[in-house]
Amino acid sequence: MQKKERFRLFLDYFTTHFPEPETELNYRNPYELLVAVILSAQCTDKRINQVTPKLFERFPEPESLAVASVEEVFGYIRSVSYPNNKARHLVGMAKVLTTEFGSEVPAKVDDLQKMPGVGRKTAHVIASLIFNQPTMAVDTHVFRVSHRLGLVPKTATTPLAVEIALVKYIPNQYVPKAHHWLILHGRYVCIARSPKCPECALTHFCQYYSELGLRGLKD
Repeated sequence: MQKKERFRLFLDYFTTHFPEPETELNYRNPYELLVAVILSAQCTDKRINQVTPKLFERFPEPESLAVASVEEVFGYIRSVSYPNNKARHLVGMAKVLTTEFGSEVPAKVDDLQKMPGVGRKTAHVIASLIFNQPTMAVDTHVFRVSHRLGLVPKTATTPLAVEIALVKYIPNQYVPKAHHWLILHGRYVCIARSPKCPECALTHFCQYYSELGLRGLKD
């Protein structure tokens, strides 16, 4: 199957069945999303959503977080992965956000990456969700699912290579949505250790399914 045809089938399915995908992180404004995404690195959205309500109650805006101690922030996020580093990142982010950007989350990826704890993936999530920019954030789910489906070549062994390969064939208006489609499919269907191929609606063009000779699973 040609790559363009595989992308066409991918887009046809998700635009029909999941036209408006959304992040599973709970947030009310750009500041809260930025905090939540920083916390979500190598951690589940479910865990982050359990932590952020009290965190946002105590630090409802970047100004209050910017003057907080790392130790106090740690107390609110101790149950997430790497809480020491993330506590430092959150305080550092808030200081930069207040001093350099007037407490307004910037739209440019380069500006977002000036803040502690904000790498390329996090910056792309913010740019995509808040500003609807055609940025593709590549996490472990996006990396895995895009390879299994055959959307990206096997030689794409880095997140950047996967990002470039995906945006080459996905129209700009669908890039922000495709990020969520791939994440949610990887989270609930194309899971890492035991993909739920018998339940998957994408097997008719999935390279992984074809190469492993799994066609009989649905018969």
